[in-house]
Amino acid sequence: MLQRYDGVPDGFLDAAPRDLAAVLGGPSLIRVPGRRRPPLFASVMLHGNEPAGLEAVQRLLRTHTGHQLPRELVVFVGNVSAAATGVRRLDGQPDYNRIWPGTDQPGTPEAEMASGVVRELEQEGLFASIDIHNNTGLNPHYGCINRLQPRFLGLASLFSRMLVYFTRPLGVQSLAFAPLCPAVTVECGRAGDRRGSDHAYEFLDAVLHLQDIPEHPAEEDIGLFHTVARVRVPETQAFGFGDQADGIRFFSDLERMNFRELPAGTPFAAYDGPGVPLLVEDEHGEDVAERYFRQEQGELVTASGFMPSMLTLDERVIRQDCLCYVMERLALS
Repeated sequence: MLQRYDGVPDGFLDAAPRDLAAVLGGPSLIRVPGRRRPPLFASVMLHGNEPAGLEAVQRLLRTHTGHQLPRELVVFVGNVSAAATGVRRLDGQPDYNRIWPGTDQPGTPEAEMASGVVRELEQEGLFASIDIHNNTGLNPHYGCINRLQPRFLGLASLFSRMLVYFTRPLGVQSLAFAPLCPAVTVECGRAGDRRGSDHAYEFLDAVLHLQDIPEHPAEEDIGLFHTVARVRVPETQAFGFGDQADGIRFFSDLERMNFRELPAGTPFAAYDGPGVPLLVEDEHGEDVAERYFRQEQGELVTASGFMPSMLTLDERVIRQDCLCYVMERLALS
């Protein structure tokens, strides 16, 4: 499955996401030499509808055409078959950001491929790992880390002062590379917004020029949040947006709640059924739906204060991934 390239493949610098499968022939590992080693690792297009990482890498390589990168760069280009049709993943495919070592769905060809990439790069003493994504909902640009260690915080804070610490879901790229080097996932806003790919380019370029990863900034210089739960809609549960939907009727401006601290009692959706119709799992896989939501007079409201992230109005993404994540403020001391 995995294609390997030493140097920039022909046609790659100008390829649109839909062209990647034809240009590369499949998921690919691209090595571009640089003046320093060990290499910086970057993964892009793990989701086929999130092009910010691809655009940032293409711009970076075009900028350095004719002269060597300041540090060796290894790029993994992920789900090119989904990119060909502009979707997160194809029906029947695993999520390419759930296939990495530690996944709870091992044994697929994609998971074997991802394990091979980690084993190969483990031998090289990576400088850092950066996984680049877009959001489908209305979210700020922010960095995600899996370890509260100084160099992880320092790396992420070079991208944004808004940082999120998480340990689930399992099988994500940054969790797999965290034992090897400082690793960060960067979320670059909506696909198609040029500011996201520009921000990713600036971050990649800055990290390539570093001699060392900085220590973490002062706590007052960052906003640090902890992802404590994941919210999903059960497969059998009908839902939609606005008054005409069946089942759970989420409000049409739902995604404006992203990165807002919601007090207990905040309306989330109209719902006439019994109980809480959402699946909410904490970091240990325990059902905590009633900790965060309750049904009250025909509405689903927050049962405690929290901050959501990644709320989206894209029903396909909600079905394939989740409705949102639940976050709480986290102090380093």
